[in-house]
Amino acid sequence: MLKDRWRHIRDTIERDIRDGVLQPGDRLPNEAELGAIFGAGRHSIRRAISELAKEGRLSVEQGRGTFVEATPNVTYTIGARTRLHSNLLPQGYDISGALLDTETIPATKQVAEALRLATDTPVIKTTRLNYADGLPISFGSLYHEAQRFTEFSERRKVLGSVTATYKSYGIDDYLRGETVMHCRRAREDEAKLLKQHPDQPVIVIRAIDTDMEGRPISFSKVIWSGTRVKFNVATGSVTGPYRDA
Repeated sequence: MLKDRWRHIRDTIERDIRDGVLQPGDRLPNEAELGAIFGAGRHSIRRAISELAKEGRLSVEQGRGTFVEATPNVTYTIGARTRLHSNLLPQGYDISGALLDTETIPATKQVAEALRLATDTPVIKTTRLNYADGLPISFGSLYHEAQRFTEFSERRKVLGSVTATYKSYGIDDYLRGETVMHCRRAREDEAKLLKQHPDQPVIVIRAIDTDMEGRPISFSKVIWSGTRVKFNVATGSVTGPYRDA
């Protein structure tokens, strides 16, 4: 029993979170205090906290302490018309985003094939971080042909959404042409950006959006938090593999 003391500690804290005894944002007692509460050594306390952090229940912040994670339970539907705001706003989440970088670069082979361009054609790469109720849920890059979508990032900043920005280019509606996803362990930089434990998974989604004539208008690669978002895939909306660049 003693060797499994950490499991008892983990289960007790998890139950308190589930039952609302511990609320999102609450700070847990420090290791010494938890040891006194549970009659356990530091190794058991650290193991229990580590396991709960991996599950996304707790957030360990160096120099500040351990806090109950306010984890959104976001459902994102991938279908013919896939939109961030229309997916999440009806669920009651406060959706926001931050522009991390924008640059014009030569299209790689992967991007060029997705957009049906010649390799090295100039494309605008826009990288953003998205939040739900203040917690990061995804980040990734969106690619557009530079000649067709001049000043895309500047227009997006003014208009506030991709859909509104496309309308400024005469594209009133657009469809999801292809979506491919896979799950893997988060890399160190990804976990840091998403503010999640390094052992938690991420879901990588590569997608092509097209105009109503079927012409590609964007290619994206987005990293989603695997513990904060679940995906609902509409029938027939996921097709064909991509080549890795």
